[in-house]
Amino acid sequence: MLKKIILCISVSTLIASCGTKVAVNDLAVNTPIISDLDLVNIDNDKISVSIDPGRFVTDTITYRLPKVVQGTYAVSDFGKYVENVQAIDYEGNSIEITKVDTNTWSIANAKSLDKITYLVNDTFDQEVQGGIGEEVPFSPSGTNIEPKQVMLNLHGFIGYFDNLKNNSYHIGVTAPGSFNYTSPLQEIQFTESEDGASKKSVFKANRYFEVTDNPMMYGETEVEEFMVGDIKIVLSVFSPNSVHKAIDIKKTMIEMMQAQKNYLGDLNSTPRYDVLLYLSDTSKEDAAKGFGALEHHSSTVVVLPEQMDAAALAEAMIDVVAHEFFHIVTPLSVHSEDVHYFDYNNPTFSKHLWLYEGVTEYFAQHFQVYDKLIVPETYYSRTTEKINNSRSNYDDAMSFIQMSENVLESPYKENYANVYMKGALIGMCIDILMREQSDGDRSLLTLMKELSNKYGKNKPFVDDTLIQEITAMTYLEIGEFLNKHVVGTTPIDYDVFFKKVGLHFKEAQVETNYIQNAGNLIVGADREAGTIIFNEQVSNNSFWTDKGAQPNDVIKSIDGGEINLQNANQVFGEVFTWRPGKEIDVVLLRNGEEINIKTVTEQSYTTANTLVENPDATETQITLRKVWLNQ
Repeated sequence: MLKKIILCISVSTLIASCGTKVAVNDLAVNTPIISDLDLVNIDNDKISVSIDPGRFVTDTITYRLPKVVQGTYAVSDFGKYVENVQAIDYEGNSIEITKVDTNTWSIANAKSLDKITYLVNDTFDQEVQGGIGEEVPFSPSGTNIEPKQVMLNLHGFIGYFDNLKNNSYHIGVTAPGSFNYTSPLQEIQFTESEDGASKKSVFKANRYFEVTDNPMMYGETEVEEFMVGDIKIVLSVFSPNSVHKAIDIKKTMIEMMQAQKNYLGDLNSTPRYDVLLYLSDTSKEDAAKGFGALEHHSSTVVVLPEQMDAAALAEAMIDVVAHEFFHIVTPLSVHSEDVHYFDYNNPTFSKHLWLYEGVTEYFAQHFQVYDKLIVPETYYSRTTEKINNSRSNYDDAMSFIQMSENVLESPYKENYANVYMKGALIGMCIDILMREQSDGDRSLLTLMKELSNKYGKNKPFVDDTLIQEITAMTYLEIGEFLNKHVVGTTPIDYDVFFKKVGLHFKEAQVETNYIQNAGNLIVGADREAGTIIFNEQVSNNSFWTDKGAQPNDVIKSIDGGEINLQNANQVFGEVFTWRPGKEIDVVLLRNGEEINIKTVTEQSYTTANTLVENPDATETQITLRKVWLNQ
């Protein structure tokens, strides 16, 4: 448990019973919103929430839970998980409250309102296997309520009043005495029952954005802290079956995040950073299935399978947390008005996802080779996979600007994941151009530092002028690239950029995994039959070929679990984490006959056109490559 901060001055008057109120002539806009969450009396994965906004002097008020939360680029509709909403007056009687839509409630007699109460159900066990066709919150943005652990992504529990989003919040959380907890919010009060069975903490958020931006973990969690430069890192881990320990994960995080800090240099934007890791027991039907992470300005929530072995978990944490930690550069320090003034129920989206997600993903991969956590050949292989994945699975001629601005709509939302592929490659091309044009003196990172100095976390840029500003701050070549390949629809000729650093594509045998060949999927869906099959690419995957798998084989089951269209995303998400040495039991169907592959995984290889160093590169090209990769 973290050390508590207890104010000498009591704030009990702010959280008193409903009988103590501000004077009638005081406006609710001048008082903190008191929110109380009860984690002691959990009933059927539901907790009770109370919202006390203070005295209103207007007749009608509107209360909302978010439809969309920052960083998700998808509809979550957290109002779907709220029930038994009641408005209570100062006499303890119910007053009329009207549900306007999924996430909105209206109270006509607001002057009599004392508080709003409701129950919140969690989202983890609402997820359909694989999430196909369902708009369910992505697990790291969702909520979990169970006897051993509660994931408090607060946007799933606490809403806002339309005209009070800039009010401060006092968030009271009453929990069992045995629960550990972590929160980056300031704790302003702590009390404990005489028998130690329960305890209550009150946290302060200066405005609603801080409510949504500061997740909490409560429960049987393990907490480890360490310093990376002058940033305190707080690692919280929940492993339901105690498969993984926070102290072991800490070792991986220290090495990785120290390298990130070295890479960033003096670019600091937060004194504390929280990593909240929830490990999902995928053997349970109602377990969380959306694996990955959601960034906040100074924290990240990570959800991964508990069944991963230690090496696979360490690798996943490096890739996932590295990406999220680099978000302290953008959007924390560099962001648009759409981000700064985010509307949770009627959002508009910035045109620059290539910057927020693409550049962030580029940094998350580039720093690993730059700080020698991986060898250049591994970085070349990962880059090749991103190119193949981007070209095979997404519209390579789609304007990134147009996709970003319309990310909730088809066909743009289907191309969102390309921000982690082509978006990162856009960052790579800009980085190479910056180093070439400056004779190695400037880079994409120095550009981000310059933008951070110009704007910072409290000053947004104007979406429509950013590319013009970047061009003025850098070189005409940067502006031409952005206008042609980010604003425009011309696919990038990566050979042009690799030639500058003495790289080229050559057919070679490279390491791959058990569902891809250098970024190309070896499985596909037979939607008419409702099955998952190996496609033609399986013939170029050494592991499966050696075990006798063939194109069009139906993948019936893996380790005893039946495979279908509904659970395919979850299952193959876990297969993606397989490493050599894992015992597996796979049943295939070929022409109605079952074929059993019961074996131990070995490193798989594929023959592919992959990125390698050109032996005929010039000294100028080799010099630029060495500057780019810090060789």
